[in-house]
Amino acid sequence: MPLLRDVFIALSENAVLNDASKKIGLKFGANKVVGGITVEETIERIKDINSQGMSVSFDNLGEFVTNKTDATKEKNLILKMIQAIGEEGVDASASIKLSQIGLNIDFDFCMDNIREIMDAAKAQNMFVNIDMENYAAYDDTIRIVDQLMEEYDNVGTVLQSYLFTAKDDVYKYKDRRTRFVKGAYKESPQVALQSKEDIDKSLELLIRLHLTKGDGFTSIATHDHNIIEDMIDFIKENDIPNDRFEFQMLFGFRKELQRELVDRGYNVCVYIPFGTDWYAYFMRRLAERPQNINLVVKSLSKDPTVQAGAAAVGALTIGIAALKFFTRK
Repeated sequence: MPLLRDVFIALSENAVLNDASKKIGLKFGANKVVGGITVEETIERIKDINSQGMSVSFDNLGEFVTNKTDATKEKNLILKMIQAIGEEGVDASASIKLSQIGLNIDFDFCMDNIREIMDAAKAQNMFVNIDMENYAAYDDTIRIVDQLMEEYDNVGTVLQSYLFTAKDDVYKYKDRRTRFVKGAYKESPQVALQSKEDIDKSLELLIRLHLTKGDGFTSIATHDHNIIEDMIDFIKENDIPNDRFEFQMLFGFRKELQRELVDRGYNVCVYIPFGTDWYAYFMRRLAERPQNINLVVKSLSKDPTVQAGAAAVGALTIGIAALKFFTRK
């Protein structure tokens, strides 16, 4: 599985394939994990999720933003979604990737854009989560997060359990709303844990610390039922009230588990991405769990025989791609 993970991450970083994907809509199973292309479609998805007793955090999909025109376009789409959420009265917050609104172009330009988003969200009484991306963006992201936290009370961020910096950061943000994830990028052994076992252990430690060392709201973002049950046991043992935490899961994944947690009385938030730039996001979801290739297979045909054949061909194709990728000079 580590081999497949590396292949899918490499594919997620291919700008040419990302651009090509915009021309074909939500294909190859992506419609199962992306809320919609437009704001209007996504609002209807949010309403449906809210009706099941769950809140939503929306993410405007978009990567490889390299000029101010595109960054401004993405910022305006986020503002449109914030306005629509306010008008429709749905239960949703925002998740923002700074690279989408100019982080890799100009720091001050990005800062102006995120302040405009924060002001719009504040007017709608909406929380904004600043996503963490790859480690190359870590220092600038933290710099912006810290500045925003001095100016706004409706902002939080994400800690990735595979990063060596995470334990220090959990104390830094112990009184702020924080999402905890394993991490979805391929990072070097110099900055990040590499084994699944170590990453899982780190995730549980960080969550425990945040739940007990401060007053911040804790978002436990994982589909791993073993980790979820471990955290529930810890929460019960330490008498942590339900309004201090939530479980977060991606749209389209573990729907039964989401509903089960709601039935058990826990807060559940669904992370719902939208937009035309679905390719990189979808590849990273396959990297996290290569078994999700079944989404691709099922999208090709409803015939079980064809699905089985496609699965076999897909596995072979991925194997060949992996071999070529890791043996290239």
